[in-house]
Amino acid sequence: MNTIVSMEWVREHLNDENVVIVDCRFHLQDPNKGYHEYKASHIKGAVYFDLERDLSGPVRKHGGRHPLPDTTQLAFKLGDVGIDHNKTVVAYDDENSSISAARFWWLLKYMGHDKVYVMDEGFSSWVEKGYPTDDKKSIKTPTQFIPHVREEMVIKQSEVREQIKNPDDGWVLIDARGEERYSGKVEPMDKKAGHIPGAENWFWKDNIAQGGKWKSAEELKERFAPLKDKKSITVYCGSGVTACTNILALYEAGLTNVKLYPGSWSDWISYSENPVEAK
Repeated sequence: MNTIVSMEWVREHLNDENVVIVDCRFHLQDPNKGYHEYKASHIKGAVYFDLERDLSGPVRKHGGRHPLPDTTQLAFKLGDVGIDHNKTVVAYDDENSSISAARFWWLLKYMGHDKVYVMDEGFSSWVEKGYPTDDKKSIKTPTQFIPHVREEMVIKQSEVREQIKNPDDGWVLIDARGEERYSGKVEPMDKKAGHIPGAENWFWKDNIAQGGKWKSAEELKERFAPLKDKKSITVYCGSGVTACTNILALYEAGLTNVKLYPGSWSDWISYSENPVEAK
């Protein structure tokens, strides 16, 4: 296994006490909907993590719409549902197989946990196959999760600013948003439209094949071939969430020299002096 596991693998390990399944369903337009969906029905034994309450920190003047959570608080929440470094963790959601689940995956990697994966497809596909679900809150034996934060996995706004002032052929900045937002034609979420100067547009949805499955590792290697010789790849999006789907896909393609700009576009434009490019 690399970063993505099949629904069949998850089904075969439902009763494995060393596997914890995490439901990450979330809807930006209705922040409570994902949790209500979880309460109504979820993969048997799954616990729930909310994008804004658990996987993000409080919004301030700077830091973007989904700042990284406090690592101590997140570690406590992980331990409370039985997750420690001995457990294999599989996250899932139900929107193009990725968004919030990829954020959870990235956060665990950032916290020093390597046995974490994202389930291919999503909950709707799980239900369609008739695999086991329930509506009970899953109670796990609490444990202690000790974070080993990998600061090298993130890049600060000030560092991005310096790098675009001094371009280096070995460094690339990629924007995971759709072309219309990247180009500045539309901006439904943030106060300014456009992208960070010098960024390339690599839309996160292009990691997903027709039907909602992730593209294969070979397909992703082909997709990201132009980046394979880069010394460092920095990924951003609107708020640091969908960027994680590109990071997961890059890992699946064998490229791990990747950093996340956590605040992303919503943080970048919170500094009035930062340049903006649109085309």
